[in-house]
Amino acid sequence: MIPFMDLRAQYLTIKTEVDEAVGRVLESGQFVLGEEVEAFEREFAAYAGASHGIAVSSGTAALHLALLAAGVGTGHEVITVPFTFVATVAAICDAGARPVLVDIDPKSFTIDVTRIAAAITPRTKAILPVHLYGQTADMDPIRAIADRHGLVVIEDAAQAHGAQYKGRPAGSLGHLACFSFYPTKNLGAYGEGGLIVTSNDAFAGRLRLLRNWGQATKDHHVLAGFNARMHALQGAILRVKLRHLGRWTDVRRQHAARYNDSLAGADVTRPEEMAYARHVYHQYTVRSRERDALRAALAADGIATGVHYPTPVHMQPAYASLGYKPGALPASERASAEVLSLPVSPELTDAQIETVAAAVRAAVAVAWRPPPWSL
Repeated sequence: MIPFMDLRAQYLTIKTEVDEAVGRVLESGQFVLGEEVEAFEREFAAYAGASHGIAVSSGTAALHLALLAAGVGTGHEVITVPFTFVATVAAICDAGARPVLVDIDPKSFTIDVTRIAAAITPRTKAILPVHLYGQTADMDPIRAIADRHGLVVIEDAAQAHGAQYKGRPAGSLGHLACFSFYPTKNLGAYGEGGLIVTSNDAFAGRLRLLRNWGQATKDHHVLAGFNARMHALQGAILRVKLRHLGRWTDVRRQHAARYNDSLAGADVTRPEEMAYARHVYHQYTVRSRERDALRAALAADGIATGVHYPTPVHMQPAYASLGYKPGALPASERASAEVLSLPVSPELTDAQIETVAAAVRAAVAVAWRPPPWSL
């Protein structure tokens, strides 16, 4: 069996460091926020090229609070994409605003920048591009549009730890950026966690209030805030894992290069690293017209895969009220029917990557060979 990912295997490679960090927190008796979280905030902000890091309880909380810090609320619109995890759109709704959905570029799976301007109305407050699968959106055109219209840009960088755009790190490309540390992320906690980075002092100050019940000092609440604090254990663990992230990213990119070579000529579309990007391959996602058959064939060979995401947000029952009909966002809808993520985690061996690639080649060669009477 080749797993999609193996978090236990990763833990065993850093067990001594993690156990020491956990013990340090237990000995301190400080379990929410505190010194470990503050240190992680500084370290991750520096890694992402920002002045401030504000650690929170989840990636979803990061999105929600970033929107609120930017002044997004009732009566506003936020432009984003439907081909994303539902939390992107849910956070906009939770802030009281209306999501306005723009289709994706089918090559990058990120927002089609040529469609943004037409989606702007007098109610538009922000643009929320999603750096999907580990590759950034095309940010210079997005910032240019935002600057012309006085809009805030909030990066959904939940899958883009270490990704770069024209040599600049994800997190430094918008006014705010939101990261998730869900366990399966390239930098994952042992539980939930998230963080917002920004170089705007006012945004940072507001975020620190919002995550902790709006308290300026103990029992003095200057904002209506939330309980969105990071636990100290997660901060300590993430500090350990951040030290290994560069090496893990290099291995992911090596695995992706091996896949690219091995799948050349196979009847699947390989992911494209855009000219502006350094892709960190949170997912290595191919496209196939017979995605479900391919997935079943790989499962029969003992190879686990993932589908990210099988239903775009505008076709989810929970968001039918947004008013988008099937066919409204065709590139996203096609992608949802064709994408298949192959195992790419750093703990996999080169031999396992080659086994997966060989299984893909064999499956598509058999499954898609035309019957003899059609030749």
